[in-house]
Order: sequence, then structure tokens, then C-alpha cells
Amino acid sequence: MGESFAGTNNVMPTILIVEDEAKMLRLLELNLSEEGYTVQTAPDAETGLKLLRQDRIDLVVTDLKLPGMNGLEFLQAVKRHDARIPVVVMTAYGTVETAVEAMKAGASDYVLKPFSLEEIKLIVGKELDVNRLREENRSLREALGRRYEFKNIIARSAKMQEVLATVDRVAPTNSTVLLGGESGVGKDLIARAIHQHSRRASGPFVKINCTAIPENLLESELFGYEKGAFTGAVSRRMGRIEQAHGGTIFLDEIGDMPFSIQAKILRLLQEKSIERLGGREPIPVDVRIIAATNRDLEAGLTEGKFREDLYYRLKVVTIRLPPLRERLQDIPRLTDYFLERFARELDIDNPGMTGESKGLLTNYHWPGNVRELANTIQKALIFSRGYPIRPENISQVIEGDLILREEEQQDNGTFRQWARKALMGETGEDRFDALLEQVACVLISEALEITGGNRSRAAKLLGLSRPTLQSKIERYRIKLETSVRSEEP
Repeated sequence: MGESFAGTNNVMPTILIVEDEAKMLRLLELNLSEEGYTVQTAPDAETGLKLLRQDRIDLVVTDLKLPGMNGLEFLQAVKRHDARIPVVVMTAYGTVETAVEAMKAGASDYVLKPFSLEEIKLIVGKELDVNRLREENRSLREALGRRYEFKNIIARSAKMQEVLATVDRVAPTNSTVLLGGESGVGKDLIARAIHQHSRRASGPFVKINCTAIPENLLESELFGYEKGAFTGAVSRRMGRIEQAHGGTIFLDEIGDMPFSIQAKILRLLQEKSIERLGGREPIPVDVRIIAATNRDLEAGLTEGKFREDLYYRLKVVTIRLPPLRERLQDIPRLTDYFLERFARELDIDNPGMTGESKGLLTNYHWPGNVRELANTIQKALIFSRGYPIRPENISQVIEGDLILREEEQQDNGTFRQWARKALMGETGEDRFDALLEQVACVLISEALEITGGNRSRAAKLLGLSRPTLQSKIERYRIKLETSVRSEEP
């Protein structure tokens, strides 16, 4: 294992172990030396600091309970000496709060006693790997002229190039990655890029959105269940985490994950195993975790909505994706990409866009980020009716969306009034279906109006097949008041 951490001069990393229990100190020294590392040992913090000042140390492993200067004070002294040195702390089971305090002070990871030697080896290897990654990234950022390319990711701006540089270095490792950034910035694409360029690329990539699944179902969706675990569990079911074995599990919007389930994700990170609902035996699982959030998780810690120990386990490598307003240089190429993509999806020739229109896109602040840009171009393409997209087509979409956002509350109230009024009418078993038909009629009529009566394009806009749309037009007796353009049969 140690060979993967060798430097360019084939010099193995040097590890400093600080532990006052002689047997434990000797055991760690022997086992880490067998991995090929150079190991220095100290029975107390004062001796450890002397060794730190005398030689180059690549990683420190220290107990938190030490004679004289305690482990937390030693950690702070190490960080004052060189903040880049990763520190792994050891602490007795039941004192997790102390470990979390150490993480806040700059520790890279922690391990609870008693622990297995394999566990400490894995943690040491991971931290050395991540630290090497940081050092290489620092060097790469200083290199001039290098550009990073990933399929389906457009990144010419300096900030996105920095993101891709980190992806390039972190992808081959097994490190946990935490992606941050506003909604619509492309966290899903970055997570997939990390997986596709990792050693797990041939394995599954399993995504689960923590907000899209009701809380009472999320646990069974993630961990699976045994037959009879609850009413309706008529057979064993494998959870999404097990399905990701050998690959990557992407936990999107993890900031919204219920507190009770966070504890089980922490166990997965610590023990590399899970238990199905209703099960008693731990199931080993080999997965890499990539998590994403548009929330401020540190604020969640303060509010007691997110576990501190899980937070520090997740943020081994953090990547913040910039909002679109901070990467305006990417907008022209993103625009060309979305034009080509949506023209192909709508089965029309790409009409292109005027330079003035592109300038309008570049000068807008894009509160919805790349997702909003994509939606705007798709709608403008429909409004342009086959002609090059002009500024008025862009303005029509943007101003319409702004009006919708500004008057969302009012519109919601208007719809509620309509619904209330409709519900006060005659009742009956078919009443709900009748109301749904009214809504469907409005949606279909609007889609046909937007597309100039082109039923193929209207069907795609509604997410329906053309035959399904045709049957609904006939069923609801919708009159086609707009002129119907020629289209593929």
C-alpha cells in the first residue's frame, strides 16, 4: 500500500507517532514500518515537537490523552509549526466530542480506541494520499497554460479550471468528496466526472436525492430491508448503497438528510459496512461516497441539524462550484452547447443566435445558474419559431420567468382561489378527475400555442409521446386555434 504514496524521488513518507502507552506505540511503529513508511516515535508531546522541528514529518498520529501537554494542545502546536501537516488523532471510545473538537482545531481524521491495525493503516494511507493531492494541486495551480477537459463539462473560466484541476487529482483516489454550491451549478456533472475518472469507473454510479424521497422511505431505500422487517416487506430488498458496491454512491442534497440516517452514513464511512432494516448482521460494502449540498452545513452544525462527526468525515476533499455569475467566460460556449442539444431534441435545425442575444445572456446575473441558462435557451428556441434567436426572444423568457418569481405567491393564491371555487361546485366520485382534465386542457393548449401547433414539439415540451398527446387532444376535444406547422408524421 505504501508505494502509492512515494514522492518523485521514491522517498517514503515519514510518520510521527505520539503515544504514552509503550505497547501501543511499539505496535503502531512495527505495523506502519512494515508498510514501508519511515516512522519516528515519541512518548509525549514535548518530545514529539522536538522531532518535528528536527526532521521533515509528512503525517502525525497522536493520542489525545498525553502526559504534560495534552493531545489537543500538541495538535495546535503542530499546526502552528506547519499547517499543511495532516494530523490523525486517537481517542478512547465514548469521547467522540473530544475528537470533534480536535477536528475543529485542524485534525484531518480521528480513530476510536480500540481500533484494528487495518483501520489505522487505511486512515494513514488516505490522509497521505489526500495531502499529496493538495500539494500537487498547489503546484498545478502555479503551472501556466494547462487546461483540463472533461466530457460534457464546459470550463474555460479560471474558477472552473481550478475545479477541474481538483477533480483530475482527486478522482483516482478513494477519498470522500463534498461538493458545495448553489442549485443549478452542475454538482451532478462533477460527481459523475469524478466517478468516470476513478479506478471505480467500471463499477456502478448510484445517485440518490435526499430531498426527493420521503423521510420514512429514505432509510429503506438506502440500506434495504429483510423480509418481515415491516408490514409489506414480503421479501428481502437490496438498498441503493449495496447496489453501489464496487462503485460510487452520490448523496445529493445531503444537508437535508434526516439526523437519524446521518448516524448510519457515519457508520458506513467508519466501518465500511451497513445493516439492512430488520437485519442483525453487518454487510461489508465497498463504496466511495460523494456528497453534495446547496446548504451551509456549518450553519447546520450550529443549529443541531447536521452531525459534526459526519461533517468532518465528509469534507476530506471539498470542491465549491462557482455560480454562473462568477464564470461569465463560459456562457458563450455553454450557449452553443445547449443550442445544439435542444435543437437536436426538438428535431429542428439549429437556427443559431445573434451576437446581441449572446451579449444579453452574458450580462444577465443568472440566479438559477447553468440550469436556468439551459431552460432559457430551450424556451427561446421554441419562441424563435425556427429563426435565429434574437434579444426579444431572450427577454421574453427572462422577463417572463422574473414575473413568475416575483408574483409566485400571488399566482399561487390565484390558483388556490380557482381550486377553492371549483371544489365548491358539485361533488361526486368523478369530481377530482374532472378538475384534473381542466388543468390538462390548459397545459396542452399552452404547449400547442408556444409551438405554433406543432404536436411533436408540444409533446416533447409536455414530456409525452406524440400518440399520447394526440389521444388527449381528441379526448379533451381541444380546439387547435393556432396554425399547425408541417411536421414529421
